[in-house]
Amino acid sequence: MAKRIMIVDDAAVMRMMLKNILQSMGYEVVAEATNGKEAVQKYQECHPDLVTMDITMPEMDGIQAVRAIRALDPKAKIVMCSAMGQKALVLEAIEAGACNFIVKPFNDTKVREVIKQLLEG
Repeated sequence: MAKRIMIVDDAAVMRMMLKNILQSMGYEVVAEATNGKEAVQKYQECHPDLVTMDITMPEMDGIQAVRAIRALDPKAKIVMCSAMGQKALVLEAIEAGACNFIVKPFNDTKVREVIKQLLEG
């Protein structure tokens, strides 16, 4: 069975780019969310194998969402998606429980490496 992934980003174009990469790898995108609050709700509904999480979003940012999801599921695998120059935020997200990060604009190869490493070891 294909690994199930949830994509969280307030930018539709970023979600689409990631979805295309992930589906080409054979993964199933089971949910998409546009903010952290929605991400926490959808995580509870579909329990994906991995979450890609934007840092800067309305309503609830990615770092708050990581904390909330990790409180629900301490084993949750979350990869942060950050813009260049968000190093301090990425470090805060890792401390909150994120497993790794990928930088926007997405480098196809890097995305594949990070996702594969987390889902397949």
